[in-house]
Amino acid sequence: MTHRVTAYIDGLNLYYSLKTMGWRRYYWLDIRRLLENLLKPGQRLDAIHYFTTRELSGADKAARQNAYLDALETLNLRVHCGYYIVKNRPCGHCGAVHRIPEEKMTDVNIAVELLCDAHDDAFDTAILVSGDSDLTGPVRRVRDRHPEKAMVVAFPPKRYSARLANAASASFVIGRKRISDSQLPDEITKPDGYILRRPERWR
Repeated sequence: MTHRVTAYIDGLNLYYSLKTMGWRRYYWLDIRRLLENLLKPGQRLDAIHYFTTRELSGADKAARQNAYLDALETLNLRVHCGYYIVKNRPCGHCGAVHRIPEEKMTDVNIAVELLCDAHDDAFDTAILVSGDSDLTGPVRRVRDRHPEKAMVVAFPPKRYSARLANAASASFVIGRKRISDSQLPDEITKPDGYILRRPERWR
């Protein structure tokens, strides 16, 4: 019997994990290949949900992110976008006010998709790629309501959460080799013929 798997990727958590590790050359990550490399025998990857927020911090950075999201959409996965709000935060030392972008909706979007899919019996195992402890509640709720389903947390490097691990059926940290072995081709041709290229900054 085939075991159905759906994956939920916290894209910002994963990105900042790679950034913390200094692994810029791995930003051009093939999410589908990575997840397929995580499957056990008898498991089938039925769906991938990738959650992120569009960049506000500069045209170059936004262009790189847009290219990457376009590349991901060629992999037959669904991209869910939150948004940023800008908050004014005074400096505790000098009193100067800094405008700080704050990401919104990613955790909520993940929780909604996860809970709805569990209710709709869309998976036997859910793989959550995140180290955000705010997702402990949804993970625990799925397990309470659907004890027949497995909730597996795959932690990005340097993003471990004991609370999230304790709520899950199982957990592990994604190693460097799996990430390095799961890179997209340097060039990807979209269905309309447009060629996407790995950003030079990510080489």
